[in-house]
Amino acid sequence: MPASWRGKMTSRRAAAERRGHFAEFVALMFLRLKGYRLLARRFKSHHGEIDLVMRRGDVTAFIEVKARATRDLGVEAVTVFQSKRISAAAGLWMAKDKQATRDFCRFDIVVVSPYQLPHHIENAFAGDA
Repeated sequence: MPASWRGKMTSRRAAAERRGHFAEFVALMFLRLKGYRLLARRFKSHHGEIDLVMRRGDVTAFIEVKARATRDLGVEAVTVFQSKRISAAAGLWMAKDKQATRDFCRFDIVVVSPYQLPHHIENAFAGDA
């Protein structure tokens, strides 16, 4: 691969990462307005990463954030493989957060699209690891 291509790929990757971080910030603010409290942002484990871990009342939500042109594209971007990795990482979170094991946990998706309010899909996928 020519050096000029590597530079373009790196700048594209950096731009995509910036978009993703901005989408996470937008989703975080949106969910806080809905009454959710942030527990962790970008929780990493050897299984994978959870974008946002939030709680409202007795519900702990493991949230995947997608920045896409449309809601449908955002939902389609969460693959079965990715949902299994998120579920496995959530298992590690629950091992250290005893309240999460006592209460209800679910897996949500927030799609951030241009010129639209974020779309929050509660209980978007099952937590099968």
